[in-house]
Amino acid sequence: MLESRWLKAVGVAAAITLATATAAQAAPAPNPAAESASAVVTLRYDDSRAGGWEAEIAAGVASWNSNVDNVKLVEAAPGTRAEIQIVATSGWPQATLGPVRPGGQVRVELGSQAVAQGHDKTRIAAHEIGHSLGLPDTKPGPCSQLMSGSSAGISCKNALPNAAEQSRVESAYAGGLASRVPADGRVLVDAP
Repeated sequence: MLESRWLKAVGVAAAITLATATAAQAAPAPNPAAESASAVVTLRYDDSRAGGWEAEIAAGVASWNSNVDNVKLVEAAPGTRAEIQIVATSGWPQATLGPVRPGGQVRVELGSQAVAQGHDKTRIAAHEIGHSLGLPDTKPGPCSQLMSGSSAGISCKNALPNAAEQSRVESAYAGGLASRVPADGRVLVDAP
């Protein structure tokens, strides 16, 4: 009888040990490095001085938000500071080369001169926002490259970043912060 109780106790202890080991394998401990790699950087934009471009800016922002995982562009509430200032101008489109950091500031100018020549407004908006996120021009380039800008011609309507462009932005904002490399700060003018 004593032996029977001892075997029962050993069996219960083994079952508890097995259950604990299985639970430990089923739910691994959180990995802080993986969590920080997937952190999202929120950048605010102010388009209050870009009258006539509202729909195209919204489409350009949606293009980046749906194609890049670790950066989220949101419209700044009135009276709050925005990292990306978007204005409409009469010249050629141009933007400050980022990557803009949270709390920093860059300027995007959506120029009507490119529209007058037949370039697509949504592509212009998405392209110029791409500069703010740290992407330089890739001219000349095909329509499939958003950052080829005006060199793709007036028939090009593509406003989506390709895989390489997406990867560069995600790399610049990896770990939840903008690249440790300072923003370039050059102003890139997108004239042919």
